[in-house]
Amino acid sequence: MKDVAALAGVAIKTVSRVMNGDPTVAPDLAARVRDAAGKLGYRPNLTASSLRRGDRRTATIGLLLDDVANPFFAGLLRAVEDAARQRQVQLLIASLDMEPEREREMAITLIDRGVDGLIIAPAAPDQSYLLAERNLGIKVVFLDRAPRFLDADAVVSGNHRGAVAAVDHLISFGHQRIAYLGDSPAIATAAQRFDGYRHALERAGLPVDPLIVRHDLRSIESATQAVVEMLARPGTATALFASQNLVTIGAVKALRRLGMQDRVGLIGFDDFLLADALVPGTTVVTQDVAQLGRLATELLFTRLDGDDSPSRTHVVPTGMIVRGSGEIRYSPTMAASG
Repeated sequence: MKDVAALAGVAIKTVSRVMNGDPTVAPDLAARVRDAAGKLGYRPNLTASSLRRGDRRTATIGLLLDDVANPFFAGLLRAVEDAARQRQVQLLIASLDMEPEREREMAITLIDRGVDGLIIAPAAPDQSYLLAERNLGIKVVFLDRAPRFLDADAVVSGNHRGAVAAVDHLISFGHQRIAYLGDSPAIATAAQRFDGYRHALERAGLPVDPLIVRHDLRSIESATQAVVEMLARPGTATALFASQNLVTIGAVKALRRLGMQDRVGLIGFDDFLLADALVPGTTVVTQDVAQLGRLATELLFTRLDGDDSPSRTHVVPTGMIVRGSGEIRYSPTMAASG
């Protein structure tokens, strides 16, 4: 810091203020300091800085997501990253691949590495393994799925209402045999969407037919195969509700393979790339990914700043984008031809 201060022609205290992001430093002085630091290859030691401040902060938070290759979770990652960057906080990230043991392992590993807090989209059915860490002051916010057996903050989407809206929409176009295509019912979001599907059918006086319900679809390929097999039988579904983006893409592929994209209704949960470029375009229930990630990050920072009010769950409403596939009207010939 002395070398940087000498090269920039400023006091050491000014270098410290610039490196700590003090916005009151004059722009020309800040530019001189950053230029000098770049020439000398100087970077502040964040660990030493946290020890000097006495708050033991490391300016890092952990983010645990199901699979960052999935566009939905990639969107959450970007939203959290953008919100953290405003606080000059860095992320340590891991994918959980829906493995409960990996969730526990990675959460404890990140805590042991000194992260200031955690944001977790949980894979495990039980988060009570964090009780001891919570009692020691570790701050945790859950994203996309609420925790179980742990009193903690959460930011989630209105999954049940979104599913109800999707099925109601298909019913409004005359469909009575609406298939459900879903992820594992052990996943809270999938269970909530299936409950919404059942609720909408029951409210309309329609039965839930196990022959047109498929769970445990975790990939595009498995969803494609399930839809091809289902629609090969005459008199099955005339419309499909797909409860996550990869499953929706699989359903689109199956319908195009069978030449039924203009005859079978389809609504997916979550938007996906090029959904609007298909013919017909794919109608989707949308989640506000940016809002979900931003709220979770802000809530974590609020806790780190000392808020000790009771934990709360924020529910972010879903929307719907109408593009054509969900507006294909039922006709008797559709059911007869299968």
